[in-house]
Amino acid sequence: MQFQIDATSGQARATTIKTAHSTIQTPVFMPVGTVGSVKALDMNDMTEILGTQIILANTYHMYLRPGDETVAKMGKLHNFTTYPNSFLTDSGGFQAFSLSDISKADENGIEFRSHIDGSKHYFTPEKVIDIQHNLGSDIMMILDDLVALPATQERIKLSIDRTTQWAKQSIKYFRQKQAEGIGVEQNIFAIIQGGTDKAFRTKSATQLCALDYDGFAIGGLSVGEANQDMYDTVEHTVPYMPEEKPRYLMGVGTPEDLVENVERGIDMFDCVMPTRNARNGTLFTNFGRINIRGAKFKQDSEPIDPECDCYTCKRYTRSYLHHLFRAKELTYFRLSSLHNLHYYFTLMKQMREAILEDRFSEFKEEFYAKRA
Repeated sequence: MQFQIDATSGQARATTIKTAHSTIQTPVFMPVGTVGSVKALDMNDMTEILGTQIILANTYHMYLRPGDETVAKMGKLHNFTTYPNSFLTDSGGFQAFSLSDISKADENGIEFRSHIDGSKHYFTPEKVIDIQHNLGSDIMMILDDLVALPATQERIKLSIDRTTQWAKQSIKYFRQKQAEGIGVEQNIFAIIQGGTDKAFRTKSATQLCALDYDGFAIGGLSVGEANQDMYDTVEHTVPYMPEEKPRYLMGVGTPEDLVENVERGIDMFDCVMPTRNARNGTLFTNFGRINIRGAKFKQDSEPIDPECDCYTCKRYTRSYLHHLFRAKELTYFRLSSLHNLHYYFTLMKQMREAILEDRFSEFKEEFYAKRA
């Protein structure tokens, strides 16, 4: 991985990340392709229409179905899915924790039951790296000990201690495999934990950022805490993260969350929000959200957003999308998802331009003024 900082504006920064498969300009939003596919869209949509340079696939889901060994035999994620640009794969720890009725972390890993057939599985730090070697992602995330909030101080401390221990095991194993010629074009990120407790975040960030990782993520946020608590935690944690490596905030979020956290120095984001909301009828615009289910859109001849030049807005009216949604027409899912992702990508491009021109604070004012 090559990484460079192109410009800063306050704490906000524009950077360039080069992997074996693509050049990624940040701030960047990564669409979530849980099972190797962004819901309702195909890879032509991702590359030719949206111009996406990186998407996220889920280690837990790909491991259970079709199986990471199958993906490896089919040429790994890039050949299997035909997506030519970068993949980031998460460790699967969050899904093992949240999707299984029975999951249990111990000092060595996470035991869980498949949500598909109830079969038992066990993720260790080394196993999730082996899985991601089979997947062939450009950026892999390590196994961390996720804690549901609120949690006791004792449980958060245990989470940090486990996460640090697993991080030490992970980087040792990853570099050892690279020395053997396995995963030489892959990169690996660690995940800082600690809830919203600043002392715990300091401890976790200090311990992890001393290790030889290619980048660092902030995990364990956007899990129900107040927005300001998230922003304060990020603002506190970022100074402990190395300037010369990418910074990734996992599972975030709303357009407002993206603006606030770019301002605090974050480079990379992912979230299911734009596509999930699209499927449920919520569409993002420069002026806030609209719910296309509303009766007022039945005979509305405007595009979703008059300022948007996405595939959907250039061709279709709110009236037509309202009709498709009400008729439960599958085409609606694609058109609405294209719009919401285009909105997110345009927002990231606008923030990058503002940083390059050192006017991020002015951009932020304009962003909120339109929504008011």
